[in-house]
Amino acid sequence: MSQAELYDCCDPEVTGEGVQWAYSTCTGNKKALLIGINYVGTDNALHGCVNDALNLRKFITEKWGYNQDDITMLTDDPNVSKIRPTKANIIAQLQELVKDAQQNDGLFLFYSGHGKQIQNVDGSEADGMDEVICPVDFDEEGYIEDDYLKELVVDPLPAGCRLTVIFDCCNSGSALDLLYTYGHKGHILNGANPDDPKRSPADVVYLSGCRDDQVGIDAVEEGRATGALSHAFVENLSKEPKQSYLQMLVNTRKILKKKGYTQRPQLSSSHPIDTSLQFII
Repeated sequence: MSQAELYDCCDPEVTGEGVQWAYSTCTGNKKALLIGINYVGTDNALHGCVNDALNLRKFITEKWGYNQDDITMLTDDPNVSKIRPTKANIIAQLQELVKDAQQNDGLFLFYSGHGKQIQNVDGSEADGMDEVICPVDFDEEGYIEDDYLKELVVDPLPAGCRLTVIFDCCNSGSALDLLYTYGHKGHILNGANPDDPKRSPADVVYLSGCRDDQVGIDAVEEGRATGALSHAFVENLSKEPKQSYLQMLVNTRKILKKKGYTQRPQLSSSHPIDTSLQFII
């Protein structure tokens, strides 16, 4: 069965009866938002995050059919983007990314910068912690929490609209609060309540830089500053573009391990996926 035919094929043992969702063919409109923050001139300075955004732009335009005019860049390098990655600007551009989304669209969201955990106050997290990303002005304006990220970019999407998300940052394992996370054999690691408000009919796939309890490395590869996950992901799929979801996860992890990085990217989704299907963006 092709991905185009895989609609409304939920597993009631996992998702509950009557849950509706659909895979996206990613043949509709394509839009991307790429965020890279080096926190220039601060005590929190990083080095490879703007490079990561540039590398991912090159990758998705050359390999996955995204047009430059449909890609929005948010960085703190004025030579790369005119829009600074402030909290207000990130929120506005996240809303713009998912605006008017339709079935079979292909949306892409990338973030490279600081991530961290803060105390969860509403009891919705099993480990008692929320995962957050850090806008360039987080010292003044605060973080963007995982619950709000999901509200911004997952909840508005219709069934069968793909949103592919990559966060290359620390403590990012569950930064979108998606229901399904996969192990190295393609099996679902966590159970899911079909009545959970976190469920979504959209086709959201998320690759994190590491587990919630790990750091993502600001590395140097090929003589340039880069996020370890970003570089490994692009290297992996550039060498072998046609991989399954599981192969993409396992091979990206292998590249990181071979280079001595201990971080373990996590793959999660808004609905149960057949991890033997070909990974598309």
